[in-house]
Amino acid sequence: MSVATRNGPSPVDAPVAPPKVVRQRRVRPGLLGLAVLLIALGGLGSAFAVNSVRATGSYLAVARTVEVGSVVSASDLVSVQVAGGQGLDPVPAGRLADVVGMRAAVSLAPGTLLTMSQLTDKPLLGPGQQQIALGLRTAQVPAPKLRPGDEILLVSTPRDDNSSSNSSSGVTRFTATVTDAVSTDGRDEVVVYLALAVRDVPAVVALAAQDRIAVVLTKAA
Repeated sequence: MSVATRNGPSPVDAPVAPPKVVRQRRVRPGLLGLAVLLIALGGLGSAFAVNSVRATGSYLAVARTVEVGSVVSASDLVSVQVAGGQGLDPVPAGRLADVVGMRAAVSLAPGTLLTMSQLTDKPLLGPGQQQIALGLRTAQVPAPKLRPGDEILLVSTPRDDNSSSNSSSGVTRFTATVTDAVSTDGRDEVVVYLALAVRDVPAVVALAAQDRIAVVLTKAA
């Protein structure tokens, strides 16, 4: 039997490095849910933006202040482009002819969209009322500016003669509502239009002809 021999020194075994174990990161369920929620919200936001752009249209907006009870004119309004007008119910610009001539049910502020709920086609005269006009000097007007809807009290004043009594027993009072007030250019006079009970019209007209009426503002519109 033969024996095999190896010439030269035996190789030295080198140490073998252990394999690296990559630790897997643990995904937290809360963070995963948050990510899903953000993605969903982003999708909803994109859909809302698309729908808003699609809803862009021309609507009527208030160009200048319109007081309560005043008649709306075309110059009071302006056409604007609005995106996403859902829920506001603005009046489309194409309905300008429908709203001109109507009265403001509330005070209309410039820069706001116009809605039909802010307008009325009902007359300011109530049942059993008539409208009269009083020419008052500026000093007789009880406010810097009377507005439609203001409630006033008309009080009779004594006669300007020596036989008049200083007592208030003969004073008469009438309630009325302002329907409009117009300042006269170049004159110290304001024409006030009033809604007055039919039964009071003759007495008030007679007192106005004698310049025996004082006006008191009892409730502002």
